[in-house]
Amino acid sequence: QVRLVESGGGSVEAGGSLTLSCAASGLSFHTRYMGWFRQAPGKEGEWLASIYSGGDTTFYADSVKGRFTISQDIAKATVYLRMYDLKPEDTAMYYCANRSSWMLSRLAGDYRAWGQGTQVTVSS
Repeated sequence: QVRLVESGGGSVEAGGSLTLSCAASGLSFHTRYMGWFRQAPGKEGEWLASIYSGGDTTFYADSVKGRFTISQDIAKATVYLRMYDLKPEDTAMYYCANRSSWMLSRLAGDYRAWGQGTQVTVSS
C-alpha cells in the first residue's frame, strides 16, 4: 500500500522560502512520476511540478517556474519541493502525489496515491 506523507509547510512572509518534503513508502520507484499540487480555498486544484524517477526529468507549471524546484532522493524515498520568493497567492494546501506511469500528466485524476497535505501560508 502506497503511503505519502508531506511535511515542511508553515507560515512565512512574502519573499521567504520553504522546502516541502514528501516521504513515500510502499512505492516502486522504477517507473513513476511524483507530482506536487496545491489547492487554495475557493479555487481549483493546481498542478505545480512533477519529477520522473528514471532520470530526474522535471516539469513545472508556468506559475511557479523559476521559483519552485522539485527534486528527489531515491535512497530516502523522498521528494522535495523547494519554494523561493513566496507570494501571498502561494497560500494553499500542498499535496504530493504518485503516478505509476512513464507518461507525464498534469491532471490530478491521473495520480493515484496522495498525501494528506501540508499547509503553506504566505503573509504580505
